[in-house]
Amino acid sequence: MLQNNSELKSKIDQLWNKFWSGGISNPLTAIEQITYLLFMKRLDELDQKKQADAEFTGEKYISKFEGKWIPPEYRSKARDDDTPKEADKRHADAKMYEIEKRTLRWSEFTHMQAEEMLQHVQGKVFPFLKDLNGADSNFTHHMKNAVFIIPKPALLVEAVKTIDEIFEVMERDSRENGQAFQDIQGDVYEMLLSEIATAGKNGQFRTPRHIIKMMADLVQPQLGHKIADPACGSGGFLLGAYQYIVTQLAVKAGTTGLTPDEDGFVRTSVAAALTEKAQAILSSSLWGYDIDATMVRLGLMNLMMHGIDEPHVDYKDTLSKSFIEESEYDIVMANPPFTGSIDKGDINESLQLGTTKTELLFVENIYRLLKKGGTACVIVPQGVLFGSGGAFKTLRQMLVERCDLKAVITLPSGVFKPYAGVSTAILLFTKVWGPKDKVTQPATEYVWFYEMTADGYTLNDKRDKEEGFGDLQDIIAKYHARKIDTGIDRTAKCFMVPRTEIEAEDGYDLGLSRYKQDVFEEVHYDAPTLILDRLLEAEVGDASEEDLAKVQRGIVRELLELRGMVG
Repeated sequence: MLQNNSELKSKIDQLWNKFWSGGISNPLTAIEQITYLLFMKRLDELDQKKQADAEFTGEKYISKFEGKWIPPEYRSKARDDDTPKEADKRHADAKMYEIEKRTLRWSEFTHMQAEEMLQHVQGKVFPFLKDLNGADSNFTHHMKNAVFIIPKPALLVEAVKTIDEIFEVMERDSRENGQAFQDIQGDVYEMLLSEIATAGKNGQFRTPRHIIKMMADLVQPQLGHKIADPACGSGGFLLGAYQYIVTQLAVKAGTTGLTPDEDGFVRTSVAAALTEKAQAILSSSLWGYDIDATMVRLGLMNLMMHGIDEPHVDYKDTLSKSFIEESEYDIVMANPPFTGSIDKGDINESLQLGTTKTELLFVENIYRLLKKGGTACVIVPQGVLFGSGGAFKTLRQMLVERCDLKAVITLPSGVFKPYAGVSTAILLFTKVWGPKDKVTQPATEYVWFYEMTADGYTLNDKRDKEEGFGDLQDIIAKYHARKIDTGIDRTAKCFMVPRTEIEAEDGYDLGLSRYKQDVFEEVHYDAPTLILDRLLEAEVGDASEEDLAKVQRGIVRELLELRGMVG
């Protein structure tokens, strides 16, 4: 949608520029502050809509902005040894700090004068937002150290005005183009996230959403699956799985009017077709972990902005000794960090590769996290496919023997630009044998290879949309229609390779070039004398040999001498 809405893109650029000129130049800090404001606006709008719907249907709805709110630090905390009089005094003291919740609505505070608005948002609205889901919630826990740092009243006023304008454009786009508002809002948030220029630090960078959608179509998550991303960043893969499941359920429930997006995918975030039970199952199915506290907060808000009320996104190092989960998940989708090493002393003892390279440890860890029969779809640097070190070979042997390695899809190096030009691949595998099981028969029979050469966008730093979908939809169709065929054409874009051939290679090499046959076309050239005659004709026209012989110098003389040498 955003690809075609220049007005919305322009408004988002304006928002960025205002934060930059207002003194908040770190993109990660800016996105966090913008997110808080978007959240405040959306919270008010959703609450008003639910109130209106409840009035229309006659159902009971208690507004989040009904009644009074006391900041946590002033709440009455009765002690065991309190006398009734002391308890009453505590309660009376706490009541002095009561705030009317309605004053915390976006539609209320945005009419205040600039200075008053900034103080109100900093001192009351933002603390209320942090306390939103109750003291025991995961959201409140991770928001504990969040800070509202918009420093100037003028910047807040400008940001509020621009966000109101963005919502107006979104509402209009929803009415005119029939796209669900929640999906448009998600697109806007994704566009904001795409501006995070700090990506690439420690090998972390944002996965393009069309790649995530393709990976979701490959693994096809279902309602009831427990799904994880052990290095979740802003939650893109969890959201990708959520949208895939919601869309499938919506289609089954008879929802019509869903049209493919610019990459050929049909998606919606709107869970209206879900029963309350299905919504609860789905909300409890998504689990994400990251070692960056800011990304954890962004991930939580990203999922909440898409309609997941209480996401399970946590601050954890999934490679460390403190993370002890094993055989927990039906599906793992991830793009773990590629570079850097982990402290050897902190690596979880269950990881047996004997390396500190995170790109290898994460793949082994993902295998460990899967239930038997669970499937992973993981992006790795292409070096994992053919690296010569002992840990590389051991990992590939594990993927071939203990897992059913279904597919290796190589991606062009421009997919992650402008963040990085690294060549990557997608590994798709199902866990068959556990780490301690005796392998009586290797799990993989055939591996499907596909060489993606285009993803529907230019492969330079601009990443402009091109006509069509590149190889995205072809990969999905051909993967699900793949057949075991040992006589398949190895010069084609995709083909099957039997395990026995991979075993015969030194170190279980999974590099595409090891198995793909290059096509060399024989080219026929004209005789040199004919080429020289054409060059002479281009210089002097239809001059006779006699006239040519009179030429004493210049390019014509040199061409004549060359013709005499090769004739």
